[in-house]
Amino acid sequence: MTIVELNGFGKAFTIHHLNKTIPAVNNIQFSMDAGEFIGIIGKSGSGKSTILKSIYRTYLPDAGEIIYQSKQLGRIDLAQATEREMIFLRKNEIGYVSQFLNVMPRTTCRELVQNALLEMGETRETARTEAENALTHFEMDPALWDSYPNTFSGGEKLRLNIAMATVKKPRLLLLDEPTASLDQHSKIKVREMIEKLKQQGTTLVGIFHDIEFMEGLCDKVFDMKTNQMSLAFEGVLHEG
Repeated sequence: MTIVELNGFGKAFTIHHLNKTIPAVNNIQFSMDAGEFIGIIGKSGSGKSTILKSIYRTYLPDAGEIIYQSKQLGRIDLAQATEREMIFLRKNEIGYVSQFLNVMPRTTCRELVQNALLEMGETRETARTEAENALTHFEMDPALWDSYPNTFSGGEKLRLNIAMATVKKPRLLLLDEPTASLDQHSKIKVREMIEKLKQQGTTLVGIFHDIEFMEGLCDKVFDMKTNQMSLAFEGVLHEG
């Protein structure tokens, strides 16, 4: 079953004080089936992150459709969805991980992960247990669990970010350079979680500059240069 389909998707950015519009991506077309992991490759500035942010609706698309098959809302065009619908989907079905952590102040590490589950309707006991399991998996020092993340290192913030997104076992997970500042051991932990989510049926779209990380994980690769989708084992990763 197709979960996401981009049809003629385009996005441009306007620099108002220069009265100038800069196209970011144009006529992007691809689809993803349930449980697939699609890797997006291309040069810096080619629009990879723009695609993910538009699916998550951080950016509002300028052209085309982003059709998402929601479990609870049915078939919906994310380019036309209301803010209320997007908030619901982000809470319950679509996760997003970036290199940067942006969280509520004066909320502890443990509370942030717990809250991700509480907003989905989980009980406080379940949320606490699952949060501790996630923090343990990503090897967050228990001494940090009840601390505020503004005191954390870059790697600790990133691992917390990933824990918050993956603990929800989202239907669709968008990964924007989630291993950028992680050491090799932490990258392995992220890979293990991605593999587990795939086995559970999560559909994933990811951007990784670490091409070796993508190998063996991605089912298909979308190349920004050619605007084409290919099977991952066809050597596209080595060419990107």
